[in-house]
Amino acid sequence: MESRSLQVLEFGKVLTHLAGLCVSEAGAEAALAVRPLTGIDAVHHAAALFDEARRWAGHTGFRLSSFPPLDGVFRALDAPATVLDLDALWALRQTLGLTRKLAVSIREGQSTGGRWELLTALVDGHPLPQRTVSGLDRCVSDDGLLRDESSPELSLVRGEIRRIHQQCTRKVKEYAQRYNIAHYLQDEFMTLSSDRYVLPLKSNFKGRLQGIIHDYSQTGETCYFEPMFLVELNNGLQELKREEREEERKVLRYLTDLVRDELAAVRGAYNLLVEGDVLCARCALSARFEESGDAGAVSVTEGGHVSLLGARHPLLALAAARGDKGGVPACRPAQAAPSAPRGKSAAGHGSSHGPQAVDIELLPGQLGLVISGGNAGGKTVCLKTLGLIALMGLAGLPVPVRPGSSLPFWSDIFAFIGDEQSLEDNVSTFTAQIRHLSGVWDRLGSGALVILDEFGAGTDPAQGAALAQAVLDEVMDAGSTVVAATHFPALKAYALTRDTVRAASVLFDPVTKRPLFRLAYDQVGASQALDVAREHGLPEAVLRRAEQYLLLDGEDTSALVDRLNTLAVQREAEISSLRAEEARLRDKRTKLDERFERERRTLFETVQGQAKTVLHEWKSGKVSHKQALKALAETRARLVSGAAGNGDADGTPGSADAPQPALQVETLRTGQAVRYVPWGKKGTVVEVDARRGRVRVGLSGVTMWAEAKDLAALDEKPRVVVGAVTRTISDATASMRVDLRGMRADVAVSELSRALDKALLAGMSAVEAIHGRGTGALRKEIHAFLKSFPAVRSFALAPEDQGGDGVTVIELK
Repeated sequence: MESRSLQVLEFGKVLTHLAGLCVSEAGAEAALAVRPLTGIDAVHHAAALFDEARRWAGHTGFRLSSFPPLDGVFRALDAPATVLDLDALWALRQTLGLTRKLAVSIREGQSTGGRWELLTALVDGHPLPQRTVSGLDRCVSDDGLLRDESSPELSLVRGEIRRIHQQCTRKVKEYAQRYNIAHYLQDEFMTLSSDRYVLPLKSNFKGRLQGIIHDYSQTGETCYFEPMFLVELNNGLQELKREEREEERKVLRYLTDLVRDELAAVRGAYNLLVEGDVLCARCALSARFEESGDAGAVSVTEGGHVSLLGARHPLLALAAARGDKGGVPACRPAQAAPSAPRGKSAAGHGSSHGPQAVDIELLPGQLGLVISGGNAGGKTVCLKTLGLIALMGLAGLPVPVRPGSSLPFWSDIFAFIGDEQSLEDNVSTFTAQIRHLSGVWDRLGSGALVILDEFGAGTDPAQGAALAQAVLDEVMDAGSTVVAATHFPALKAYALTRDTVRAASVLFDPVTKRPLFRLAYDQVGASQALDVAREHGLPEAVLRRAEQYLLLDGEDTSALVDRLNTLAVQREAEISSLRAEEARLRDKRTKLDERFERERRTLFETVQGQAKTVLHEWKSGKVSHKQALKALAETRARLVSGAAGNGDADGTPGSADAPQPALQVETLRTGQAVRYVPWGKKGTVVEVDARRGRVRVGLSGVTMWAEAKDLAALDEKPRVVVGAVTRTISDATASMRVDLRGMRADVAVSELSRALDKALLAGMSAVEAIHGRGTGALRKEIHAFLKSFPAVRSFALAPEDQGGDGVTVIELK
């Protein structure tokens, strides 16, 4: 990607914002080094990784804490004789510990219902150096000191040092009490000077006691005095201190060797943490965009077309999220705060509520977009918005657009924006444009985006417009996409007459003539030069004379263009109103669906609880069989009335809301979709008994006989209902069939037990258990279970025409 385009489109300012959201210096440096990716697969991988990181962060709530940079440690380890000091080892311990927390969070989140395979693969690709982590945890404490347990020798030496300290403390206390020297001392406690225990003695008493004076305080009022009885103990202490330093150096050398042996894994763990820091910063950047509107990853597809919905300039969106005009959060004070984007229209592209969102779209087959309209109307910001969002999308960064936005994959982006004339180099505005375009001309081709801001404006208008048209033709012939802003009438007409080019105009308020920062497509706009000049204080006399010259030249088409602008503004207002109404209705539908589901769940839970209560009372003997059946019938009646009032379980309105005429049995056919009116349920005709005037209907896995008058027509394709359990109901009998074939004995018994409970709840009088013939082992287990089930009146094998010894018919009490 051309570095000049990155600079012109201010990609670096976005990276500065990203770096400000990192928690570490290493992460900030990695963020500043982010560049657009060069392959479509890499772009897709980066977008998918960002999406997983955002879902993982929201699912687990994990947040990285700050960690120190390790580049200096790695450079030091390049020298074979180097022994890392305690500060470096503590930094390694902190960093590897945080990497372990990151890996655990990703893996545990995956195990608790999250799905982020790319994050998991990233963690698996950087395994922790286990020996190094274990050694650092054992030897280095949280406060950055070596633990006593680092080695047996170090533990013994430090134990002796503590013993000498206690001995010195005791001797000093005894000496002070025996000779009553407390008033000689500045402090009742001993202290250290030159690594020896001494007493803080008042200077005017230094000749009263025998000992060695090591130093004086800055004021000279205190001398640090070593009494003779401490000399021998201090000498022993110095020897122990020397041994302690030697043992500590052995531990440091051992830990350094561990790190050096697993250096590749240590580097990998550190790189994983840095990448995690940048990923979290990308999630935070997306959250910043969402503070003032929509945000997410833009879809980049090869061979697609431009479709940015609700796009906002990223820098303006970030400024609006903070409520100011620039800067980054105060978490990184060392970095300069980036300003809002520079450009002719940047300052005014928005309001106190943030930048105005704009749709930037090309239809399939179109490669060019020509934007016209008045000065300060937002043309340059539209160009910069497209260019910067394209760069960010190719770099895997979140962008401020609505969901559903997409861009083609561009391998190169060339931006020609701004006045780059140079007096020193004798280069005019027009010459600078031509020079830069000539420099990249050979690199144009399919997969490039060219952004031209008022190209050709620095020369004769007729020649400049002709040159601009020729450039657009050649760029599109090469397969590149071109987006241009212009004031040339010839280029406006060019955009309206080419199938591969789309014209757009920035809109102005018809009354106030102020810019609306919106694009109207398939039309051109006037430059509004006189209105802008009037708004910025040019004398009225000058403006009136300019209007006279326009009339004399016959070029005053402002009335026509104003009319087009007014119509476009009205159309945009109507579209906005329709979108708002659509969103309101969508929200209302969502709330109604949630309310219906909540009431439906409450109703069924209540009925189910009542049915379980009745069954429990019957099993415990509190009510008779007849009373239980009556209570279950009442419960079923309440369920039917509730379902009819609230609708089907699948969320469709019930029959109570829309009564339908009953059907005649002669008109029904097998497979026809019907509605069972008493329950408000959809079903399918399984069998028609015209002689008795009844129909067998399948209702969500349950089959039952129903009167034709209880059925209503349903305009829907026939459905085949398949279920492991079927039920048949008639006036005289009610039975249920459960298929246990192929199950293990314990599973089959458990399934049969549940089926019997359901049959009792539904008021069934019989159950048919299909276990198959086979060896007869499953049949024996089922019969043994039935003998002990309290609700079974009797059971026997079915007649041969109904399954024989492969089916057991169970009669319930």
